[in-house]
Amino acid sequence: MKRNGFFLQRFVVGPMAVNCYLLADPATKDACLIDPGAVPPGIKNILSKNGFQLRFIVNTHGHGDHIGANAHLNLPVYIHSLDADFLADAGKNLSSAFFFRVTSPEASKLLEDGDRIALGGLELEVLHTPGHTPGSVSLKIDGVVFTGDALFAGGIGRTDFPYGDEEVLMKSISQRLLTLGDGTVIYPGHGEPSTIGEEKRSNPFIT
Repeated sequence: MKRNGFFLQRFVVGPMAVNCYLLADPATKDACLIDPGAVPPGIKNILSKNGFQLRFIVNTHGHGDHIGANAHLNLPVYIHSLDADFLADAGKNLSSAFFFRVTSPEASKLLEDGDRIALGGLELEVLHTPGHTPGSVSLKIDGVVFTGDALFAGGIGRTDFPYGDEEVLMKSISQRLLTLGDGTVIYPGHGEPSTIGEEKRSNPFIT
């Protein structure tokens, strides 16, 4: 799907049905993967068909279902500094608790709030949205925000796991996400897309 000058493809991957996103600049052919919980089916064909070149991975947080393919893709890994130690720790990233032990190469780039990630001529803005994990981030670009497991269509991220904090998550949602324009499209870590306006109106955890 082409949108606002970029190419976006969603894949549902892995045993926990994570949304993995392929984001690319059609002009430069530079591409990245957001949250590859498993290697996306058909990814090689899409890359070849469009002439895209994968440059890096961005993990919105360090849980095992979102980092599962990091070790298989041989790409630089970007993650917030507060979740960096989740990558190599199957206990901390919860994969061992769910019986699909996952570890990842260490981060190539540690993200912080307000960072700008260049992808060809595109730019992703990093919004630190902790609560689901300490280092959870959302990624904003041109009327779109990838919310990871902070905000879903009709839901919010779980905070009953270790390192989760409901009060912190609600603050992240209210101060960092709901302040975006109502027309901003959210692409969450699980489930279907929505908009900020729709979540303000109908999300039971917010209303």
